[in-house]
Amino acid sequence: MKTVEEQIALIARGTVDLVSREELVKKLTRCQETGEPMVIKAGFDPTAPDLHLGHTVLLQKLRHFQLLGHHVHFLIGDFTGLIGDPTGKSDTRPPLTREDVERNAETYKEQVFKILDPEKTKVVFNSTWLGELSSYDMIRLASKLTVARMLERDDFKKRFESNRPISIHEFLYPLIQGYDSVALAADVELGGTDQLFNLLMGRDLQKSRDQEPQVVLTMPLLEGLDGVNKMSKSLGNYIGISESADDIFGKVLSISDELMFRYYELLSDLSLADIETLRQDMQAGKIHPKAVKIRLAKELVARFHDQAAADAAEHNFEQVFKRHELPGDIPEKSFTTDDTAIWLPKLLVEADMVKSTSDGRRMIKQRAVSVDGEKIVNVDTDIPAQGMVLLQVGKRRFCRVTFGQ
Repeated sequence: MKTVEEQIALIARGTVDLVSREELVKKLTRCQETGEPMVIKAGFDPTAPDLHLGHTVLLQKLRHFQLLGHHVHFLIGDFTGLIGDPTGKSDTRPPLTREDVERNAETYKEQVFKILDPEKTKVVFNSTWLGELSSYDMIRLASKLTVARMLERDDFKKRFESNRPISIHEFLYPLIQGYDSVALAADVELGGTDQLFNLLMGRDLQKSRDQEPQVVLTMPLLEGLDGVNKMSKSLGNYIGISESADDIFGKVLSISDELMFRYYELLSDLSLADIETLRQDMQAGKIHPKAVKIRLAKELVARFHDQAAADAAEHNFEQVFKRHELPGDIPEKSFTTDDTAIWLPKLLVEADMVKSTSDGRRMIKQRAVSVDGEKIVNVDTDIPAQGMVLLQVGKRRFCRVTFGQ
């Protein structure tokens, strides 16, 4: 078993806020004396079906706690998702439907175990206890917070001062998230830096229920591929953990050298000492930056796929970009149709290269689509439904389509 200081070093890696270190030391010391592990909590509202690397910053930290022998509760906010998290929003966030929540929650459970150990993870849904609260209970809970305290939140303060509406139900969100910590008797709660107010609310509510307050730990919001904005699907600067091995590999290779080491610190299993050695060797010219980036790309591909996929992705990348050849494992699709031609955006959807025809139109407008090596710029292009065509989207996605009769 690692010493308390060794555990602290791993837990504190990459963190922004730690409230408080002294309390964490006390909890870890008690764990060693009693043999009882801590209860670690992190909540995720199922707002989208796909997770990206930005989400995995928290998952990686949860995995650190698992490696130290503590109990991890992966909390899916199926109840809070129906409210809509107001954090960082300039307008009221539309709540999800029950169907959205249930569908997204299922995909979350499938994806998180690419990082977390399923044998050491308890998946919980906060509707289990929040759905049991009566109107009286909710009113009592609301009495624990003043409007003045709520307006200390930066996003609420800005909206109030600019006369933008704040719905009453948005005030309930931090309270309900805090109540999750009471229900689980959490020893530690993790979240992004934008969640600090909500995490501290959990401490306050635990104190009001005579529970030992949880330690609050925040992780930074991971920058996306542009190196500026938070990784986000809406900004298109993300790396999805369910993407193909080739896409993950190629996207990691596209990040800047400076951003690469931030990804190493927050996402890699390498020790900080080993990461620093890589940095110094690169700066001294002993190792090329691309080699350092390839190492990171292969580690992440192996995590979300496997080592064979990581090796193949490296080989394909070298073929396409270094030797200007086609990858050796291009997917093939066969179609039978009575039509003489098919609209290109529709064909891209049928070939599983884009998610929708609107996505296909967007990629064509961005000059990211080629047919038989020729860039296509007209979104109304029809492809003759005969013979074989080679489709390419972006730099890494290929498909060979054969039309039958």
